[in-house]
Amino acid sequence: MSATPPESAVAVRGIVNRFRSQLVHDGLDMDVHRGEIFGVVGGSGSGKSVLLRTILGLQVPRAGTVEIEGRDLARLHGAALREVKRGYGVTFQGGALFSSLTVAENVQLPLIESGPLPAAVLDGLADLKIRLVGLPPDAGAKYPAQLSGGMVKRAALARALALDPPLLFLDEPTSGLDPIAASAFDELLLFQQRSLKLTVVMITHDLDTIYRTCNRVGVIVDKRMISDTLEGIVHNPHPWIQEYFHGPRGRLAAAGASGPATGRP
Repeated sequence: MSATPPESAVAVRGIVNRFRSQLVHDGLDMDVHRGEIFGVVGGSGSGKSVLLRTILGLQVPRAGTVEIEGRDLARLHGAALREVKRGYGVTFQGGALFSSLTVAENVQLPLIESGPLPAAVLDGLADLKIRLVGLPPDAGAKYPAQLSGGMVKRAALARALALDPPLLFLDEPTSGLDPIAASAFDELLLFQQRSLKLTVVMITHDLDTIYRTCNRVGVIVDKRMISDTLEGIVHNPHPWIQEYFHGPRGRLAAAGASGPATGRP
């Protein structure tokens, strides 16, 4: 008897993105299974961030569909669309915190947008999320400019988790961090993913992060995506994949992974 295929939290079918004469995606497919950490990699100009914007509805593709939890965002409007968007959190590259707001005020923004709440409740929830991502209690009163790079990433994660979403999108979450801070963020992500039973879609170029956290990897090559387990991807014969995973940095990352990657079953 064949095993039941895993359920898709995100299903991308036949995506085509073009900017004037530049074809970025040409029939790209992607499936993200519930409860996994799915890494998206690709060369410069391969359209990783364009794909994320497409999934989030910020970029309208020339063709194709995107479904989140079985619902096509392009067909939803009003309350139905807001309901789906409440089910996912996003961190953008660099954190994208509002510089004029404190960390606590940044974390409170999704809560305020979701409906009126008493100030005391907002303060309590923001404090809870800030502690959840390992920031010190006094971080809530600070402004983004007063934080280290690693703290900014954690504050952005706290904001993304404000509404307790089951789905999380991360755009280059460890970029700009030193190896120690990047490793600490990876461990935080693994802890949150397991504790909160999250599904995570992560765009990254950090090979150490891929080996430490990802269950499966999707590589954008030739304007489409090749997806597999990390072990399967590493053995894929495509020239770009071989160069990426078996070059000097890839060999170092593989050597640094003690046995199977921490995030994989």
